[in-house]
Amino acid sequence: MTILIAGTVEIDADKRDKALAEAAGLMGDTRAQQGCVHYVWSADPTCATRIYVFENWDATENLAAHLAGPYYAQMLGLLGKYGVTSAEVSKFKIALEEPVYDPEGRPRADFFTE
Repeated sequence: MTILIAGTVEIDADKRDKALAEAAGLMGDTRAQQGCVHYVWSADPTCATRIYVFENWDATENLAAHLAGPYYAQMLGLLGKYGVTSAEVSKFKIALEEPVYDPEGRPRADFFTE
């Protein structure tokens, strides 16, 4: 099963880049955790206060271990230090995954392998 975490975190514009630079090491550490497929916090180039969160985990147990572990706690502490003004982050359980492009290279919104 695939679990996606996606959302936004808002932080003061004058602190965002420094917070992300400091968080880079934690992102790398998290990517090395069992079951982490993708993990990134990135700046929105069109909004000076917004950070996008994207995570992909291969199992609930591995996400649970991350949430109970030191890297998650350290990320919360780091964000607290820089002053989050709001956050909206959700988790999604994915039942089906397939490429956006079909075998002929056309982008498709429908699920064409069903």
